[in-house]
Amino acid sequence: MQSPRCGAKTRAGALCQAPATRGRARCRMHGGAQGSGAPKGNRNALRHGVYTSEAIEWRRQINRLLRKSRALNAEI
Repeated sequence: MQSPRCGAKTRAGALCQAPATRGRARCRMHGGAQGSGAPKGNRNALRHGVYTSEAIEWRRQINRLLRKSRALNAEI
């Protein structure tokens, strides 16, 4: 009897054929192993603050202002 197989999808869209970790539905590469997978929360986005909603809105305002100034320069 074969062990249960991992149910994760590969990049090609097929199912992963690796054996699932005991007691889990996924193999060790797809999150079945203890401690596998990404850490909880998105701490990488908070490291430098570039992707905070305030920073994104600030860049949008700057870009709007630059577009308006370029249009004004083109008129003059």
